[in-house]
Amino acid sequence: MNERSARRLARLSEALAQGGSLRLSEAAALCGVSPMTIRRDLAASEGGLQLMGGHLVRSDDPRYAPVYDLAAQRDRHAAAKRRLCRRALERIAPGDTLFIDCGTTLMPLAASLPRDQSLTVVTYALNVAEVVSGLAGVRLILLGGLYHGSSRSFAGEEMDTAIRRLGINQAFLSAAGVHERQGLTCFHFHEVAPKRAAIATAARRLLVVDESKLGVIRPMRFAALDDIDEIITDAPSGPTRGRSPGAEGGRRGRGKLSGVKAAEVKDC
Repeated sequence: MNERSARRLARLSEALAQGGSLRLSEAAALCGVSPMTIRRDLAASEGGLQLMGGHLVRSDDPRYAPVYDLAAQRDRHAAAKRRLCRRALERIAPGDTLFIDCGTTLMPLAASLPRDQSLTVVTYALNVAEVVSGLAGVRLILLGGLYHGSSRSFAGEEMDTAIRRLGINQAFLSAAGVHERQGLTCFHFHEVAPKRAAIATAARRLLVVDESKLGVIRPMRFAALDDIDEIITDAPSGPTRGRSPGAEGGRRGRGKLSGVKAAEVKDC
């Protein structure tokens, strides 16, 4: 982090010292920079401040402990999620075995899979399973266990082992937070094992994430940016992809929140 970035974060931290929150636009105006600059500052920081629903808050303020609501998340940044998933869909080839993560970000991807194309979908998310189960060409592997209604997903002791036994071409992953130092985070502990297993098993790992997740840290960490091969985002200068879709070489990406741009999605 450079000196100017550190000064901006110190000024914002001081402004929030008495509690409360600042809109992202207010924080940008206070520092005389753009909202995207504030996002980059947060992404390069150690997590003392975070974005929650477009508001900047102190990470240690107990009043802003996040609660995940799937129904509410479904309607947030819905247009961006659809655009991102259209880009993700371009990566899929006939015969692929896909891991599709839980949450709402990847629902447009599941809903857009070709009806008659031969694919195998692996998921622990009931909402994903409900969509793909009606596609004639898709073989569904639904990983079961204890059902968590808040995220419409399952948790099971053998889920990690089951995923690692599969041959997965591509893992499409979601995250509630993407941070340069803290990596990829989510809301729920039970999501960590299947996410990590998919990352360890898949030939290619793709993170699909809208701009609102950048610079955010959630309670459960499941991966580093280096564990991802490509990040599909709508951020103007967001997280980088590890390598291009056709690149040869090692599996590990070298994604960082500064440097080469990620695969970007523009408004249609």
